[in-house]
Amino acid sequence: MSNPFWSDIVRDLEPYVPGEQPKLANLVKLNTNENPYGPSPKVLEAIAAESGDSLRLYPDPNGSALKQTIAEYYRVSPDQVFLGNGSDEVLAHVFQGLLKHSHPILFPDITYSFYPVYCGLYQVPFERVPLAENFSIRVADYERDNGGIIFPNPNAPTGMLTPLADIEWVLEHNRQSVVVVDEAYIDFGGETAISLVDRYPNLLVTQTLSKSRSLAGLRIGLAVGNAELIEALERVKNSFNSYPLSRLAIVGGVAAFEDEAYFQKICRRVIDSRQQLVIELTELGFQVLPSAANFILARHPQQVAGELMLQLRQRGIIVRYFNQPRIEQHLRISIGTAEQNGQLLAALKQLIG
Repeated sequence: MSNPFWSDIVRDLEPYVPGEQPKLANLVKLNTNENPYGPSPKVLEAIAAESGDSLRLYPDPNGSALKQTIAEYYRVSPDQVFLGNGSDEVLAHVFQGLLKHSHPILFPDITYSFYPVYCGLYQVPFERVPLAENFSIRVADYERDNGGIIFPNPNAPTGMLTPLADIEWVLEHNRQSVVVVDEAYIDFGGETAISLVDRYPNLLVTQTLSKSRSLAGLRIGLAVGNAELIEALERVKNSFNSYPLSRLAIVGGVAAFEDEAYFQKICRRVIDSRQQLVIELTELGFQVLPSAANFILARHPQQVAGELMLQLRQRGIIVRYFNQPRIEQHLRISIGTAEQNGQLLAALKQLIG
């Protein structure tokens, strides 16, 4: 379908398809990697305190209070921090401001499916680099001419973690390219690469408050890197939307970083639930990839993944199915509460027998 008023770029786009957000009650929703636990009570208090007459005023376009909080948290300077309306918007600015060059950028063949969408939108040439047979990233495959490199860590939808030493290897062997490490899920079992930004001016690390800090509804994304990389993103942002974060998002983000005890407690709870779910799925015959995220990628040798997904849906349980090569027999399952995970397991026991 097309329209005579559409531009050529719009006509050729293949938009990203987000996880389904069904409007049905009593669903066990394990398809979009949302945190099963709510945000810190201090976040809710901060938002309530900000919800008043000040909402008639524009927010701080720089989000200075949140930048300062993030800078202190990660021991960098505020001019090394960039903020956006969710990490997807941050990544959009990265593709346009740092990855659009004559040489193709590199990313894994199984990875976050928004990357090729951004390449189509911003006309960025790219090459997919195959993951190893066990779905790990082979860093040696990234030692070639490129216009930049981007990959999630942990990867999505596999959940597999690339060690920090391997990331440093990529940085060492691509000093003339920007290397973007997309850390949407890093807090569930990995070590952030932000510790490397002062040694590698070509490193940019992106994160989100949607997952580990339970703020998907506020839309807060960030990037940390060399100040010159951040300046490029600021130039793009201020040519696109100079007020990306609302007043509520700024104060809520500050409160989320300040409540470290709650953050650690919730991450530990998700990690423990993931480990228990993997044990019980394995006992049912599933093969589960090692995950450092708040989701797992699993397959059952005697089950057709697409059919199993539909059977679960009939029982009010939604998981994510990717009909694409190499993972078409896998299901991605978000980690839920103990009760939700229990309902999933009970349904699978019925289905698999």
